[in-house]
Amino acid sequence: MSSIVTAAARPATIDDVAGIARVLSRAAQEDPFFHWLFPDDELRVARTRRFFALTAGFGYVPSGDTRVTEARDETEDAPVVRGAALWAPPTANPEGQLVSLRTWPHWATLIGRSRLAAFVRVFAEWKLAAPQEPHLYLAALGVDPAVTGTGIGGGLLSRGLDRADSERLPVFTHTLNDKTVGFYERFGFQVVREAQSPDAGTTYFLLRDPS
Repeated sequence: MSSIVTAAARPATIDDVAGIARVLSRAAQEDPFFHWLFPDDELRVARTRRFFALTAGFGYVPSGDTRVTEARDETEDAPVVRGAALWAPPTANPEGQLVSLRTWPHWATLIGRSRLAAFVRVFAEWKLAAPQEPHLYLAALGVDPAVTGTGIGGGLLSRGLDRADSERLPVFTHTLNDKTVGFYERFGFQVVREAQSPDAGTTYFLLRDPS
C-alpha cells in the first residue's frame, strides 16, 4: 500500500492537534524516553499520544511554529497528517504554556506522582542545555512509520532549517534515541553534549550552525 504526499509542509491549526498527537506517538514507539516515562507496555501508546496532545494543543500549536505534512493512500478518502514538527522560534516560548497552572494538573495525572519529580529534572536539563543566544528550537519531529522513506521527515526538517539559514539562526534539538543522531548529522547537526541521567538515560544535544 503506497501513500501519496499531497502537499508541502503547512502551518498547523488547533484542528490538527489530534493528528499531530497520533503521528508523534506512533513515531515514538521505540523512543527510550517514553519507555522510561511510561513503563507500562499496555498504557504507553495512549499516554504518549496524550503527552503530545498536551504539548501541541497547549504549547506548540498556539504559541510556536508547528508544521504538518499530509498524505493519502488508496484506502483513504482524504489526506491525513503523516508528519509533524514542533518548532519554537526565538521570539516565543511555547513551553512556558506547558508549565502554567492550568496545564500542570494534566501533567500530574498523566505522568503520575512517582515519576513527576524525575520528569521535571529531565525537562530542566533540556532547558539548561539550550544555547544562550537566539536560536530555533526543534522540540519534536516525527513521521508515521507507515510512510517512512517518503521524504516527509526530511522535508519537515529542511523547511525549518531554511528559515534558520535565512535568519542566520542556529538550530538546537535533543534526543534520547541514539538511532536518530545520524539522521540529524546528515542535515548538518553536531552532537555538542551528552548528558547521562540516572532517570531517563543518555540525552544527546545537537546544534546546527546557519549555513
